[in-house]
Amino acid sequence: MDWQVDGLDWPNRVNSRFISASGLLWHVQEFSARADAPLVLLIHGTGSATHSWRDVAPLLAQHCRVVAIDLPGHAFSEMPMPATGQSLPGMAQRVASLLKQMQISPVLIVGHSAGAAVAARMVLDGSIQPAALVSLNGAFIRFGGMAGAIFSPLARLMATGSLAAKFFAWQANDPVVIQRLMNSTGSVIDATGMRLYQRLMQSHGHVRAALAMMAHWDLDTLERELPKLSLPVWLVAAENDLTVPPQQAATVAKRLPQAKRVLWPMLGHLAHEESPRQCVDLLLGVMQAVGSAYAPSRGIAG
Repeated sequence: MDWQVDGLDWPNRVNSRFISASGLLWHVQEFSARADAPLVLLIHGTGSATHSWRDVAPLLAQHCRVVAIDLPGHAFSEMPMPATGQSLPGMAQRVASLLKQMQISPVLIVGHSAGAAVAARMVLDGSIQPAALVSLNGAFIRFGGMAGAIFSPLARLMATGSLAAKFFAWQANDPVVIQRLMNSTGSVIDATGMRLYQRLMQSHGHVRAALAMMAHWDLDTLERELPKLSLPVWLVAAENDLTVPPQQAATVAKRLPQAKRVLWPMLGHLAHEESPRQCVDLLLGVMQAVGSAYAPSRGIAG
């Protein structure tokens, strides 16, 4: 996407900057309560972007330093070549390189959907050492049954060329297609969110990056290593999530040494966009729970 065109009215544009790291140019948004405030890293899911945190980040930044990024190939961040760089280990390594370039170390890492898997992979690889991880409708384990058998091969086939991405981008010109996509998440988001998702889906480069991410996404290794994830992990599941069934959180919790489950009723896969204040209250509560050394000085929600 073109920052000088598509980014003119991008949410929280004044907080954006571009950083070179790991051979890519990254779009990063930074919010700061004060220089010594604890740092929270926000990682979006497949096919999304920093706009997903448009309401969460400014609210959270009243108490913490906040960094949100566009994952490789998504929105305004460059995509690695070859497309195999969109694998889970590859993406985790690149995000870690970005954090090293920025010279930051998050106290709390928050991942939505596939972003939670990226966060977990980084912790397991030892590239970051946060006090806790928060998974918002996290995608830690692969799809079961027939969907699991065909999902990655189909995505890999579609990601091999640009025609499929261009076709999806062309379809996104129809608002009905975007509405169906949103309906499939179980979430009801505002008009701004709908407009931004349509803009993202109209970019064949963004769509191609999302397809490549799905095509090279192998969760088997991560699933086996979940018991090694020794830090506290908050598993937030939304009752109406039609993308990652909330029952998956119970399955994942059994494999984690320090899992804490939270169920949000009446919300879908994009729960943090539907109810940003609820999300911020949870994150501030997590900061309080992991210790006074990390907790913001005021406004703690328990």
